[in-house]
Amino acid sequence: MCVACGLAPINPPSLPSLPLRSPTQSHALAAQLADKSPRHPARRAAALPCPPLLAGDEMDAAATLPEAWSQVRAPVIVPLLRLAVVVCLTMSVLLFLERVYMAIVITGVRLLRLRPERRYRCDPIPEDDPELGSTAFPIVLVQIPMFNEREVYQLSIGAVCGLSWPSDRLVVQVLDDSTDPVIKEMVRVECERWARKGINITYQIRDDRKGYKAGALRAGMKHAYVRECEYVVIFDADFQPEPDYLKRTIPYLVHNPQIALVQARWRFVNADECLMTRMQEMSLDYHFTVEQEVSSSVCAFFGFNGTAGVWRIAAINEAGGWKDRTTVEDMDLAVRASLKGWKFVYVGDVQVKSELPSTFKAFRFQQHRWSCGPANLFRKMLMEIVTNKKVTLYKKFHVIYNFFLIRKIIAHVITFTFYCLVIPATIFVPEVRVPKWGYVYLPCCITLLNSVGTPRSFHLLFFWVVFENVMSLHRSKATLIGLLEAGRANEWVVTEKLGNALKMKSASKANKRQFMKQLMRIWDRLHVTELGVGAFLFSCGCYDLAYGKDYFFIYFFFQSMAFFVVGIGYVGTIVPQS
Repeated sequence: MCVACGLAPINPPSLPSLPLRSPTQSHALAAQLADKSPRHPARRAAALPCPPLLAGDEMDAAATLPEAWSQVRAPVIVPLLRLAVVVCLTMSVLLFLERVYMAIVITGVRLLRLRPERRYRCDPIPEDDPELGSTAFPIVLVQIPMFNEREVYQLSIGAVCGLSWPSDRLVVQVLDDSTDPVIKEMVRVECERWARKGINITYQIRDDRKGYKAGALRAGMKHAYVRECEYVVIFDADFQPEPDYLKRTIPYLVHNPQIALVQARWRFVNADECLMTRMQEMSLDYHFTVEQEVSSSVCAFFGFNGTAGVWRIAAINEAGGWKDRTTVEDMDLAVRASLKGWKFVYVGDVQVKSELPSTFKAFRFQQHRWSCGPANLFRKMLMEIVTNKKVTLYKKFHVIYNFFLIRKIIAHVITFTFYCLVIPATIFVPEVRVPKWGYVYLPCCITLLNSVGTPRSFHLLFFWVVFENVMSLHRSKATLIGLLEAGRANEWVVTEKLGNALKMKSASKANKRQFMKQLMRIWDRLHVTELGVGAFLFSCGCYDLAYGKDYFFIYFFFQSMAFFVVGIGYVGTIVPQS
């Protein structure tokens, strides 16, 4: 008992005695118990899924991206981008020199007054010869190829039948490849109406559309009565020649047996319909005012425009006739005839009314055909041009370099590649610099030289530049398709002509309601490619605004807006569906 508290001590109960184990046995038993425990690391790893990466691991993975970019940029990206800049600058210089060359030539032609009538004899055909009478006039064949031309067929047929030429010396062929039976019947009735008025007009159809326009023209030339014709004139369905067209063009062929083609200029009746048609007028006016005039004056060769031209039938036959191996059968025939030694004349004073595509869809398909076809033809005819023995070395150089390489390939590829891809890419690679003369002075000079064709639209030059850059996306793609002869190389979509359909449709209230419904269908009018390029340029502009020093963002923002406007379909005329 404790003396201090007076309590008796408590004895613990006796524990049973356990047999003693050796240290080795104790360790083995502990291992067996651990293996059976659910908390054992091995059993936990087998029973539970792998844990996710920790936040620190994710940060480490993200940190490796800039390091990987820096490792690839120096040995790969920088050299490739520098090479692209050099190539694009070289092509820009070549294009600039071509524009300067044509500016000098056209200035000399105007100052020296080297008009076609001063270089070639073009005396009018005598109309008052009592002995010859109408036989003084050669027999002329006029071909009008058509395909579902509901809106314009009456305009073209009426204009051709109104040509001032003896009726017994004029043969009109309406080559109708329409697939709509209603339209075919309407065209046939129109032809019969003019036949009753004394016009020698024939309505011809085919069982299929093989060869498209070239096939239709070739089929029309196979008739026996064509052998009596000396010349053939071609007008597309939306072209309306003036009554004196033949009297102003045929004399060049009659008095100059070395001339195979007389090409007239196009005049656009709907150039003021919308901003897109004004942009087209600016581009095409330069083509006719400068390119065609220069080529005609320098070497008597240029590309036939496919319509509003008069051909000598003997030249067509000697060149091999119409071929449908590309979508530019007109250019194909012109190159082959030129290689045979024939000469061409462009008469800009003779103008034929025509219609510009006023919807973006129609314009895009047209530009694809006009860009893809020449590139594909260049691929197929390069060696034929090089090995030709009938033309001079200078003419070969002009056809290969000036006509094909510069105007049909480089002019399309450089615009999109340099100004919408390469220059924006240099924003992210500061080691690569584009000289100021390459992205400011050269483009400004080329643009000003292009503007001389349409002085009345000079105030729209900025809009023309950004719109042409947007269209260069489709032109460069089509050019590569033609050069590589890819799947769409021979795609032929007839350009839609509207005539007065837009005014007639928008006048009715029912069509106005349908027009508003169509405006609401935004998704049907979206162009994803343009939106993607616009987003890329906008992001480049934002990056340059934050980190750049060359003020590229000003151009990037304006150009991206142009891509966005086209991408959402707010360009051209929106035509209500019937």
